[in-house]
Amino acid sequence: MGSIPTLEGVTSQIVPTSRLKMHVLAAGPEDGIPVLFIHGNGSSATFWEETMLALPEGFRGIAPDMRGYGDTEPLPVDATLGLGDMVEDVRSLVQALGLEKFHIVGHSMGGGIVMKYLIAYPEDLLSITLVDTMSPYGYSGSKDVGGTPCHEDGAPAGAASVNPDFVRLLKEKDRGTENPVSPRNVMRQFYFKPPFIPRREEELLSGMLSLRVGEDWYPGDFVPSSHWPGAAPGTRGIVNAFSRKYFDASGIADIQPKPPILWIRGADDLVVSNSAMWDIATLGALGFVPGWPGPQECPPQPMLDQIRAVLERYRANGGTYREVVIPDCGHTPFIEKPEEFNAVFHEFLTGRR
Repeated sequence: MGSIPTLEGVTSQIVPTSRLKMHVLAAGPEDGIPVLFIHGNGSSATFWEETMLALPEGFRGIAPDMRGYGDTEPLPVDATLGLGDMVEDVRSLVQALGLEKFHIVGHSMGGGIVMKYLIAYPEDLLSITLVDTMSPYGYSGSKDVGGTPCHEDGAPAGAASVNPDFVRLLKEKDRGTENPVSPRNVMRQFYFKPPFIPRREEELLSGMLSLRVGEDWYPGDFVPSSHWPGAAPGTRGIVNAFSRKYFDASGIADIQPKPPILWIRGADDLVVSNSAMWDIATLGALGFVPGWPGPQECPPQPMLDQIRAVLERYRANGGTYREVVIPDCGHTPFIEKPEEFNAVFHEFLTGRR
């Protein structure tokens, strides 16, 4: 039923919920233990197909497209909710499918949605797996381990920090390699560690190109700012929704109950790191964006340190977590290094049936 061809063994359906119509991929026995997979930005449920098919016996993988992605109804994203509308979309899907307890997995932006879901509905969850997750303090716009905002208006994060040529090529659904910032080149350079090219690159690229482009979706709107680079997050769209201005999931440290957390990431991830190449402060420090005000005002966001500090608080408050780093791997280890990823992931799942 979806617009992107699926692998054998993966089903595709539109599920009406109380909030919107969601496109959902699934694999495994219908009575299996549910594992809900939440994709990242610039992707779709398609990215999870091989991972769902490889699940241990007795588990059922379920992967929805988020609003503005894939074949789900493209309702607008209210940035001021800090991904909260997507959390409620997931909750409405859970209710529509009749799920009770389930495992949940989030990649990149999806990790932010999962953390917010954990805060809102911790009793639903058997476990949490965060894969190359964004920071609990959002993406860009904070300056220290505690997530202190660089500026009250949210600068320098948000929609204005996104390369406009990339946005244009996304909108044009460009599949070429001529432009350095074409979607295919961006995927090859940043989603995976070069020279890796996935076997299903065309389907994954289609998933990336399924992203709705515009002020209500990607990247969103922006407003003038007196701070570098001259713009701050507006109130609409996905990049604003996960900016520090609106996003804060550090409250996971204080929730009860505390399901166990697996944090697994690629050692050479360029998207989420302490000097992330999509963080405008990193680009400013490297001289790619003129006028950078320096490390006191806008240092590169210490994303890994922020994640680890919040998870340490989670542990100190009675929870458990494990950090696993997969060597020679970029932002998407479940695609780049499936054997290594699944060995860790499956052990984690089967120990928490």
